[in-house]
Parts: sequence; structure tokens; C-alpha cells
Amino acid sequence: MTQFGLPMLYVVFLWWFSTGAIIYLDGLPRRTYRWSMLGATVLSAAALYGLAVTSNDVSVAGAYIAFTCAILIWGWVEMSFLMGLITGSRRTRCPDNVHGGRRFLYAIQAIIHHELALLIGAAAILWVTWGGANLMGLYTFLILWVMRTSTKLNVFLGVRNLNEEWLPDHLRYLESYFRKRPMNLLFPVSVTLSTVAAVWLVQMALSDQVSAHQATMATFLAILMILAILEHWFLVLPMPSQALWNWALHSRQSEPQFHPISPSIPAANDADKDAPDSGLTASPTRFRS
Repeated sequence: MTQFGLPMLYVVFLWWFSTGAIIYLDGLPRRTYRWSMLGATVLSAAALYGLAVTSNDVSVAGAYIAFTCAILIWGWVEMSFLMGLITGSRRTRCPDNVHGGRRFLYAIQAIIHHELALLIGAAAILWVTWGGANLMGLYTFLILWVMRTSTKLNVFLGVRNLNEEWLPDHLRYLESYFRKRPMNLLFPVSVTLSTVAAVWLVQMALSDQVSAHQATMATFLAILMILAILEHWFLVLPMPSQALWNWALHSRQSEPQFHPISPSIPAANDADKDAPDSGLTASPTRFRS
């Protein structure tokens, strides 16, 4: 039980707490962002060093450290995006008359610098762990990247729950690249393939042919994949997923509430975008790649 129970609890807690911490910091006044990013940068640098030191550590502790370091680096990239520091070359809403491939191109432009930051993060992890036996950090970052990319594509194509209320005011223009619909054709493919990967990882964790380090690593990755699948289901099921992080949303209550955002930004291709609009309001409820 300890062999699998502790890694499961650790992954779930780190996923929940790190997401909440980023939401909380993102909800603070913008004048605090420089200090938040400074702290995140120090932690990220320490995480890269930790990955280099543990690159050949095939103990259970080595798996824990490498996993934590990868989460810290991922958090830096996410914070830089949500705080508006590293986003894309297009920082305006998608024109209402843009559709198809052009709309996809504009959406890529809106987040291209963020995607490049993810690529650099993955390359940095690969560099410091190159030739090592402990690839826990690299696998963790790659799973987060792949599953977050899947989430972005599904939100672009259309899902029921866009969670646009989590976007800070300076990223409200991204709503125009979202599409609201019950589901899209990519969603079942995403969930099916990721479920197959999760099952394979669970089987690996339970195998008698792997070492304690490999079993711990497979458990970490399996639970991370399951949580990512759960996040995908949150996109289409009538479930208030934001309730998991209500504690982190309190940072937004310190600023004026019900302040209208003008002009209002309807989601592109939303069936309701031509309906009478009372204007968007800043919400204390909100934001993961």
C-alpha cells in the first residue's frame, strides 16, 4: 500500500496545490507579478539543478525529487503565460469574420511564444538529464505538455466548459479563440489515447519485473495522466471543477468586483454572440501548459 499509496497522494496533492498556488498568484494585483516571477525563477533554476544532480539517481527518492523539479519548471512557464509575460505575437481578439485555417493561425500566433517557452523548458530538462538513468523529470514535463496541448486544441474546437471566467483581465482577448459546443470530434480521440497510455503505465507500475524506482516512476506518471484525463472530462461534463480551487480564488476578491470589461468580448463562433449582451464582469472565479 505504501509503495503505491504515497506516490498517488503526493501527485494528487502537488497537482491540486500547485494549480491553486498559480491561480492565487495570478489573481493578485499586477504590481506583484514581478516578485512572483522572481520567486518562480529562483525555484525553477533550483529545479534544473536538482534534475542534473538526480539524473543518475535511480532510487525512490530520486523519482520524487525529479518529479517535483519538473512540476516547478512547468509552473514557471504557466505563470509567465497567465501573468501575460510570455504569450504570443497576437494580443488582440480574433476578428469575428475569421474562420477555418485562418482562425487557427491567429490562435497559434496568440500563444506561440508560450509554446516556444515550453519547447525551451523541455530542451533544458533533456540537456541536464542527458545520458542519465533517471528520466522522471523529462517524462513528467512531456506528459504535461502533450495533455495541455490536447486541452488547448479541444477548447479551440469547442467544449461545454471553457472556464473563461478564470482568465485574468489582460488575457480576456483569448476568449475570442474559444468555441462553446457540447463536444468536438477530437475529444473522444484524446480521451481514448490518453486512457490507453494510463492503463499501460498502471500495468508497468504493478509489474514484478520493474525496480522500486521504475514502479514509483510509473505510478507518478499514471496518476498524472489520470488527472489530465479528468481535466479533459471537466471540459464537457456539467461539473463545477473550479470548486476544487475556490480557496485560491480569494486573491481576486481584494480588487473591485463587478467592474465591467469594455468592450465585451464574445467567444468567436459562439451561437449566443449576436444575442443582447449585458457586458462581461470581472469574476472572482477563474485558470494549466
